[in-house]
Amino acid sequence: MRALMTDAFAGDFDDDDWDHALGGMHVIAQGASGDVLGHAAVVQRQLAVGDRVWRVGYVEAVAVSSAAQRQGLGAALMAAVEDIVDAAYDIGALAASEAGMRLYRSRGWVPWEGPLRAVVAEGVVDTPDDQDCVLVFGAPIRTGTIDLGAVLVADRRRGDPW
Repeated sequence: MRALMTDAFAGDFDDDDWDHALGGMHVIAQGASGDVLGHAAVVQRQLAVGDRVWRVGYVEAVAVSSAAQRQGLGAALMAAVEDIVDAAYDIGALAASEAGMRLYRSRGWVPWEGPLRAVVAEGVVDTPDDQDCVLVFGAPIRTGTIDLGAVLVADRRRGDPW
């Protein structure tokens, strides 16, 4: 599985990224011979908007092997991810790579418009470098229950906050 991630992310998949993808629920696509062609993880996180803390299905390690790309596998993985998010979490969230942005946006994931922050050892810090990549999904997003222009605060974890 780690080799798939390393290949799909062109070597830009470190130990922290691997740790972020562990646990939770995994969607795995296999070829006829049993080889892993695609993967996506949904791990539980807590993100705060104002006074409310939301139970979030955070999407990590979405990858499709180079041999299986552009065949609809990414969309199939995300359809399963979205079912998990809708069934088990308040909302879904992810930090999209440039390569994945078009897929996620085509499936109804929308950008968070407000400021992004994260809990770190020293307190809460702004994370402006992530402003254009954090996307959200789910019923509260579709119905406007969540103000996408509000501050979104990520829980603490090792490595990249988003």
